[in-house]
Amino acid sequence: MTKIAKIAAVAATTLVSANIALADGHVDRTGWPESFTVGTGSQGGTYFGYGTGWANIVSEELGVSGGAEVTGGPMQNMALVHTGELAFGMTTMGPAAESIAGNNPIAPGLQMTGACAMFPMYQTPFSVTTLVSSGITSVADIPAGARIGFGPAGSTSDTYFPRMMEELGVEFERRNGGWNDLGAQLQDGLLDVIAFAAGVPVPAVSQLEVQTEINIIAFTEEEQATISSAFPVANFDIAADAYTTIDAPVRSVSMWNFAIAGCDLPETFIYGLVDAVMSDNERMVTAHGAARSTLPEFWDRNQVMMWHPGAARWFTENADAEIAADMIYGG
Repeated sequence: MTKIAKIAAVAATTLVSANIALADGHVDRTGWPESFTVGTGSQGGTYFGYGTGWANIVSEELGVSGGAEVTGGPMQNMALVHTGELAFGMTTMGPAAESIAGNNPIAPGLQMTGACAMFPMYQTPFSVTTLVSSGITSVADIPAGARIGFGPAGSTSDTYFPRMMEELGVEFERRNGGWNDLGAQLQDGLLDVIAFAAGVPVPAVSQLEVQTEINIIAFTEEEQATISSAFPVANFDIAADAYTTIDAPVRSVSMWNFAIAGCDLPETFIYGLVDAVMSDNERMVTAHGAARSTLPEFWDRNQVMMWHPGAARWFTENADAEIAADMIYGG
């Protein structure tokens, strides 16, 4: 059993009261870990920057040492948090649903129910990026056999974007890697297309458009409808001010992201963590622009995972959330 898992187990047996404050008004820190780690994604992707930001805020506000760790993204984060290897992670709704159902490719058949929802982060748009010099300005322009980078293996992008491209009739060679690495390969002519699934602005795209001329390709309405009917996504427009390359919204589809926690971590700790993140959106946006959607009213975007009791109580008390008892871990 890992250190985090041991801490969680002790907390589960010693935390007698779910009240945040003790009689003297101090926070009940029974069973709190001495430190924590957030599972994120690859460097150059939104998860790493966003996760580093909220880890630092929580560390400062709660006085618990914490930081971010590079991982393979949503699928691996579900596995790491479920097993107790990491206290926290971030995932998208599609990979979360597949993991809970036992369809996570990291551990097929294992129902990962030990990871609980904490708070909504942002929507992940699926977007296509090419070099202007490639002449590719639409999905229909992508030639048969194109070399497409889909992000780290097991990431949200790698899990869904190849299937989306197949649904749209694109024939391609599949490539994987970290976003920074794929960006460099695109610039060097080793890739024809990068299919990004990450919160905007994607750091790797922002870096690319400073160094070279790129196209950020919009889906047609027909392509958008085809994808939305086949996958757990919703229509989404990438804002015109997300990148200097575009001057009008770019039609896309998106999937919601949530921060997750080990379900057995102390309720007071998770309540305090959620409060630190959700009570100061301006500070979160300063940490990463994608946090513009890290708002309490989006609590209902989780229809998949059980809520951590501390998080459920925060949203019930502060966002008028109506969370069913059977959606709260241990409820």
